[in-house]
Amino acid sequence: MIEQIKTFPGNVIAIEVIDGFTGTDQKMIEKLFQEKLKRGFDRINMLVKLDEMKISNSSIKAFMEDSIWAIRNYSYLGNFAIVAHSKIVKALVPIDRFFFERIQKGCEEKYFDVSQLDAAFQFIADEQVVSV
Repeated sequence: MIEQIKTFPGNVIAIEVIDGFTGTDQKMIEKLFQEKLKRGFDRINMLVKLDEMKISNSSIKAFMEDSIWAIRNYSYLGNFAIVAHSKIVKALVPIDRFFFERIQKGCEEKYFDVSQLDAAFQFIADEQVVSV
C-alpha cells in the first residue's frame, strides 16, 4: 500500500510504501504523476520511502509494470530521493543513477537513510516549482 507522506503545491510527490506494493499502488503513482504533468510541470521531483515495505507482500507484476512505466516516463522525472534503511537499496541507487545519468541531465537520484528524512524532503523541494 502507498500513501502520500506530505503534499506539495508544486512539482513534488512524496510517497511511502507500507507493507507491500501492489498493482493498485502502481496505478496510484501513475495518477499522481499524471496530475502534476497535467498542471504543466515539465519534471516531477519524487521521494519514495521504502523502510516499511515487505518484498514478500509485494506483487512482482506490479514492480515490473512500475519499472516499465518509469522507463517510459523517465524524461519527466526530476530529482529522486529514495529513503530506506537498507544496505541493499543503498548499494543499488548508485548503479541505477549511473545507468540513467545519460538520459536525464541535471537531475539527481540520491539515497537517504530514514534518519535523514528531512534532508530528503529538502533535496526534492529545493528546486520545487510552485507555479506554472
